[in-house]
Amino acid sequence: MGADLYARPPAKVPALDRFIAWVSPTAGLRRARARMQTENVRRYEGAAGGRRTDSWFTQSTSANAETATSLPQLRNRCRDMVRNNPWAARAVQAVVSNTIGHGITAKVSGGKRVSSLWRSWAETTDCDADGLNDIYGLQALIDRTVVESGECLVRRRWRRPGDGLSLPMQLQVIEPDYLDHSKTMLLQSGRIVQGVEFDAIGRRVAYWLFEDHPGDLIGRIAESKRVPASEVLHVYRRDRPGQVRGVPWAAPCMLSLYDLDGYEDAYLFRQKLANCYVGFVHDLAGAEPGATSTSPLSEGLEPGRLEILPNGKDITLSTPPKADDYGPFTRDVLLRVAATFGITFQALTGDLSTVNFSSGRMGWLEMGRNIDGWRWHMLIPQALEPITKWFGEAASLYSGLRTDSMSFEWTPPRREMIDPAGETSALIMAIRGGTKSYPSAMREYGEDAESVLDEIEAHNKMLDDRKIVLASDPRRTTQAGLLYEPLPASPTPDKQANA
Repeated sequence: MGADLYARPPAKVPALDRFIAWVSPTAGLRRARARMQTENVRRYEGAAGGRRTDSWFTQSTSANAETATSLPQLRNRCRDMVRNNPWAARAVQAVVSNTIGHGITAKVSGGKRVSSLWRSWAETTDCDADGLNDIYGLQALIDRTVVESGECLVRRRWRRPGDGLSLPMQLQVIEPDYLDHSKTMLLQSGRIVQGVEFDAIGRRVAYWLFEDHPGDLIGRIAESKRVPASEVLHVYRRDRPGQVRGVPWAAPCMLSLYDLDGYEDAYLFRQKLANCYVGFVHDLAGAEPGATSTSPLSEGLEPGRLEILPNGKDITLSTPPKADDYGPFTRDVLLRVAATFGITFQALTGDLSTVNFSSGRMGWLEMGRNIDGWRWHMLIPQALEPITKWFGEAASLYSGLRTDSMSFEWTPPRREMIDPAGETSALIMAIRGGTKSYPSAMREYGEDAESVLDEIEAHNKMLDDRKIVLASDPRRTTQAGLLYEPLPASPTPDKQANA
């Protein structure tokens, strides 16, 4: 009977099989047996029916159909968690601080004028429409919005040449609420999907944006307007092909975080309530009806106190519930949260009590792969590279600079080493062995090789001018710090006169 519970409904027998079975029952039986064996070979357990999967409801919907009704609620709940749940807030902070750090820097090629203009615009608050951040602060703001809200919009704002900016163009970072989520329709020239307009061949041509945040207390009437796609950047993590809108990263663990928050509140309340009662006094003799209590028992306790109970009285001390199950359950939930955000448990909680060097390094490397993916697959192609194109257009239009040969090389901040001595030695061996170049090694450190060499050259010249030899100077000392090439002797007065 147990097998019948998992049995599949009888399949419809093809007409040809029924005819063969009518003509030759033996041949029909062989055919039915072969068909059943073929179906069992092709069967996936995950697609099987039965009691185990009766409550598993799935739909063959597209990524956009799934976010059509769920996205605003997901976004609002995720923001509420980041505001009120310390674990959610820490997860977002860990992703942003490790992905952006002090900023993904750019090496500009194309001449000193272009480099100078980039520094005066991007590395100051001139680039921010709010006038608060430089390009690196905007990177952190964009990344935080993507993690918390699922996506972020950056709008190009042109300014007047007389506004006192190094370049009359600024970047406005806005939340995805500005994108009209309810606007979905077919057009003669394409379609609009949740506020994003596409042409007939699927290219993004416009965004339908509100003038003000729909949830603002003071704002204009919420009516979206069409903004060309050339003026807007849409940054989000694409999890499925054809996905138009981004989903908050906390979506898979949102219920777990919500339940953990309620569990911690209930657990704390239970402990507080249980500890309010120290003990209970029992009247073994029983009081007469209408009698008043004249018990001399004190209501308080103090160290070293002995209490003499009157006849007929007994005390039972309360036993508060233990908190043995709190730690394991909380840890399991937080492990799930860390896996959802793609960070380590230690980065989420700061708990290093159960980690050793090997396990810490393995987790650090795995998290580093996720960070590289977020940088090179999302932030740089969707935000930073288009921003440099906007910069080139503005520089060519207003400053008269030729930006044909302009290029940008992005260098993420270096990640701190777990074993500096060992990792540095391995890096030096890789450079000496020819498996890695010096510029690539500098990029791993978050530095520009040319800038580092210029600084080394200036530093060496300063040492030579002052006739100072440091033990760290590889030109004149061995690896152990022993001098093998002294400084050139200063010319004597006679030689100076002859010269």
